[in-house]
Amino acid sequence: MMTTFSFDLKKTDGKARRGTLTTPHGVIETPIFMPVGTQGTVKSLDPVDLKEANTQILLGNTYHLMLRPGSELVAELGGLHKFMAWNGPILTDSGGFQVFSLAQGEARGEGSNVGGSLVKIDEEGVTFRSYIDGSSHRMTPEDSMRIQMNLGADIIMAFDQCPPGKSSKAAVQQAMDRTTRWLYRCKDSMTSPHSRLFGIIQGGIYEDLREAHAKEITQVDLFGYAIGGLSVGEEKEALWKACGHTTQFMPEHKPRYLMGVGTPDDLLDGISHGIDMFDCVMPTRNARNGFLFTSRGKVIIRNGKYQKDTRPVDENCACMTCKTFTRAYLRHLYKSQELLYYRLASLHNITYYLRLMEEAREAIERGEYARFMAKRKAAHRGE
Repeated sequence: MMTTFSFDLKKTDGKARRGTLTTPHGVIETPIFMPVGTQGTVKSLDPVDLKEANTQILLGNTYHLMLRPGSELVAELGGLHKFMAWNGPILTDSGGFQVFSLAQGEARGEGSNVGGSLVKIDEEGVTFRSYIDGSSHRMTPEDSMRIQMNLGADIIMAFDQCPPGKSSKAAVQQAMDRTTRWLYRCKDSMTSPHSRLFGIIQGGIYEDLREAHAKEITQVDLFGYAIGGLSVGEEKEALWKACGHTTQFMPEHKPRYLMGVGTPDDLLDGISHGIDMFDCVMPTRNARNGFLFTSRGKVIIRNGKYQKDTRPVDENCACMTCKTFTRAYLRHLYKSQELLYYRLASLHNITYYLRLMEEAREAIERGEYARFMAKRKAAHRGE
């Protein structure tokens, strides 16, 4: 397999960008959404389903895969691509966000029932307890790189400290300074020629910190850069203000990734701020909970008004679910807790997200992105 990586920025329309990201496992047309395969699977979907939805790249989770089945076992079995039978590109997150989530859950009284503090962060790394069995684990920047290299991802994320969205400025400063120091350790220990490293920009909702950290992180010559620490409890207006300010200080000809965001409208807003890559569990999680995304807004499939509805979920969608089944049938499956529901609903939501990205790319190529975004957001509101 040829180790080829590149990013070609083909077109801009305002701040919106149209590009091509090339990896050894395939070419990714940007802007793009990455379905989340937390434990080596996008819940309820197999690789054939994902290909049918036009998935170009998947995200795997370092924290979960290190705990089960273990990165050494995955490496022994041929790497994550072979293990999950996915021959397209894979990005793995570093595990930092999951550590943050554990700490936040503990602060809210949602910690593990196995006893002991869930998370301890120090300069060298993080000590945490497994959510599975309470066993103690240690992760340093070097460990995160080793685990991700074992998994064999095309794109590897640097280990970072992600503070809560409403943290004090002093706490955010401390986290971003540590994230910078950890990045240098990640770069020194990331030795795989088959992968490329992204750095993560922190800074919370503070514009001066976002600018300072973007300049610090982008001084390190990496394949791409991500904006982290958003969609973690701050107001939506603050999120986009911070995002838009940060992209001003990111290199134009390298891919930009906004982590963990979000709704279809969030993706449209992110593109308008110059973002190339997105991920979020929302399409599959919402599907499992009965929320389906459509070109005319959300369909809450459990509602009684769909009991005799013979229309597809979205008349403008060409996914297998919409081509084959009615809203009435999907409601029946959901109410009956039939396993087929989860596959059909997840397939539809993933397809909707990826089709939205395709249409965004086409709009950028035509130089009509602003009009396209306004039209789609109005449609999502049912206007």
